[in-house]
Amino acid sequence: MKLRQKVLFLAIAPLILALLAIALAVRHQSVILAQQQRDTIQQAYFSSKESELKHYVALASHAIEHLVASGRKDEATLNEAKRILASLSYGDDGYFFIYDMDGRNLMHPRQPELVGQNLWALKDQEGNPTIQRLIERARSGGGLERYMWIKPSTHQSVPKLGYVVGLKDWGWMLGTGIYLDDVDQALAKIDTQQSGNIRNTMLWIALIAIASAVAVASAGFALNVSELRVADAKLKALAQRVVESQEEERARLSRDLHDGISQWLVSIKLQIEAGIIRLGGDAGQREAAQAVFEHTAGQLNNVLGEVRRISHNLRPAILDDLGLAAALAHLAQECTLNGATPVHFSAEGATDGLPDVANTVLFRVAQEALTNIERHAGASRIDIHLNGDDGGVSLRIRDDGHGFDPEGVAHHPQRGIGLRNMMERMDAIGGQFHIASSPAGTQVLARAVHHPEA
Repeated sequence: MKLRQKVLFLAIAPLILALLAIALAVRHQSVILAQQQRDTIQQAYFSSKESELKHYVALASHAIEHLVASGRKDEATLNEAKRILASLSYGDDGYFFIYDMDGRNLMHPRQPELVGQNLWALKDQEGNPTIQRLIERARSGGGLERYMWIKPSTHQSVPKLGYVVGLKDWGWMLGTGIYLDDVDQALAKIDTQQSGNIRNTMLWIALIAIASAVAVASAGFALNVSELRVADAKLKALAQRVVESQEEERARLSRDLHDGISQWLVSIKLQIEAGIIRLGGDAGQREAAQAVFEHTAGQLNNVLGEVRRISHNLRPAILDDLGLAAALAHLAQECTLNGATPVHFSAEGATDGLPDVANTVLFRVAQEALTNIERHAGASRIDIHLNGDDGGVSLRIRDDGHGFDPEGVAHHPQRGIGLRNMMERMDAIGGQFHIASSPAGTQVLARAVHHPEA
């Protein structure tokens, strides 16, 4: 073996061994992390389901509270309570059921064939007495119980998490439940995604190992005079990837928060249904329904405010769907409607040729600038102008406020965070950023240039 080949072997072999060790360590840690994440998600999912069930039963009990409190036990009163509970539902398979303490079914809106049957001796596939356990739970003060039951939408026996309470005055067991097959499906999907992520990570490590070996071999024959330039390009690519990862995380959080708000809406739906039922009662019931509707309206305002806040802070869908100009126009319209200062937007030239990460950076710069103007400038007018040319896209934001000292604010340890964020975002994409301010107003200029394809 020639000396040159020995040098290359001694250079490449430790690199391959090191990458192999890293790959094994990464895979081991990824498996552990994936299992921990799965357990955490499972625990959080079940906790949310349990809280949801308790809330549903509380709403159902509240819906018939006036009948229970009346002290009447005649057939008409009991039938009215059954009718109210049968009309309450949530989701595709959410309903309420009633049994007496002897195991006889008194009301089941999804399986009416069970009404009147005594199911005390009913057992599931594992031999567990389902109804007996539910009644025992209700007699002991109420609580959660897991059991197997037929899901109405699929007609299959699946795990179910039920919550029951006892109505002692009437000798009833009131309950509801959530089917857990969707939990298994969600966890299976998570397992699939995590396995795919681990597999992709191993593939990336293998590709990096191959690329590294080729690079070392090539470097053995000739030194690359542009190593510094290549390292700088890789650093910028890494910075761009960090920005992209941040935006992907914001998009995921937006979906999760939107899904979480749906639980609020279910609660509001049940309250409205209970209020509608009370409208058919006497004057006292109608007055109570009015209070329910007022409370519900307040909750709706809170939900709408939360949705607006989340949508405003997270990545706007219009930026991906219609481009930077449309997103900035929408931002200007929102700021005009919600703020005290009118914002005027204009655009000219071709503004759609930038990469997604550059569009995102310019949009964030505009957001930060408008926030600073609204808080500190005391301006009476704001102008946003977007201009596209062959070299890139320029964003200019101008106001007629009282101005400030850009250098002093930028170097202040507790101020100027927004200004530094704008500068760092533009540096990450290789753009240009300039700010000029005087007592007559402030102008922010950001420019992203077109980069030729590699």
